[in-house]
Amino acid sequence: MKKKLRNLVNKRPRRKQEPELQDSAPRITNETVAAHREEVLGTARKYIYPLQHSKHRIVLISTGLFIVTIVAFFTYSTLALYKFQSSSTFLYRVTQVFPFPIARAGGRFVSYENYLFELRHYTHYYENQLDTDFSDPKNAPQLEDFKRRALDKVVNDTYVKLLAEQHNISVSAQEVDDQITIVRNQNRLGGNEQVFEDVLKDYWGWSVNDFKRSLRQELLAQKVAATLDTETKTQAETALAEIRRGAKFADVAKKYSDDNRTKGNGGELPGLVERTDRDLSAQTTDALFRLKKGHVSGIVNTGYALEILKNLDTEGDKIKAAHILFQFKDISEYINDLKDKKGTRLYISLGETPKP
Repeated sequence: MKKKLRNLVNKRPRRKQEPELQDSAPRITNETVAAHREEVLGTARKYIYPLQHSKHRIVLISTGLFIVTIVAFFTYSTLALYKFQSSSTFLYRVTQVFPFPIARAGGRFVSYENYLFELRHYTHYYENQLDTDFSDPKNAPQLEDFKRRALDKVVNDTYVKLLAEQHNISVSAQEVDDQITIVRNQNRLGGNEQVFEDVLKDYWGWSVNDFKRSLRQELLAQKVAATLDTETKTQAETALAEIRRGAKFADVAKKYSDDNRTKGNGGELPGLVERTDRDLSAQTTDALFRLKKGHVSGIVNTGYALEILKNLDTEGDKIKAAHILFQFKDISEYINDLKDKKGTRLYISLGETPKP
């Protein structure tokens, strides 16, 4: 029995002796730390340098592609605007961001965006309200006419701004809003804000801000004409002074009025005037309905003329009225003088539109 136990003990596998760990780690001391650091960095550089080289190539390629794209973009835009004279929505947006010029007037560049702003509202109306197809060659003369109108207007607007600056004339946002309020109160711009916005969009392709932009320029031209035409203002003041001294309204109308249709009749307007009357300016109607029967207004500036109004009689919500009209000189008289002095250079040629 003892012998068997001895044999079992002898057969039990012996635990293998683990080899002693070799002390292979380098010994780092204060004297050798710099050398070891350089050794480690040197090993890493063989991986870092190729990566840096690849990143450098990526930057160069990306920069090159960006430059090519920009050059291609501006080349396309330049050809589309100046050679083919495209007025597409995309190019209109481009001109809103980049100040491409269409002319130089009075020493100032005229923005291509201003030109497209005017041209596109002409074409929008005819395309959407009258179903005019401007791609049809038979409508090409009409399109060319619109282009000339738009170009003439933006050039003239530039000279109006120059005159306004010379005479310290400006139009405030409040003046624009006041003008809109007068017209809205006479139901000339739709019954509510939504109708107003829909009409602008459907007829002209405009937002409310676009409408205000156009109105501001119109009011500026009117203020410039009113400021420069001192003769007409003096004549209106003279006529009003005669009325206030006791002269008959009809006699003064025959003497001074520029309205040949009514001056022979003492300035009396035909029929009865309603608040929504589209034959009179909004300013005229607004001032007239503020008058009591038999009363005479002061001088009313309608934008294109000065007026003196009289409420002859009131019949319900309508008025029998008379007026004396003093027409301002056309703004072109002042603009043309400035054009002759400053000169204008156009960057597009209006003729037969080339096809891409």
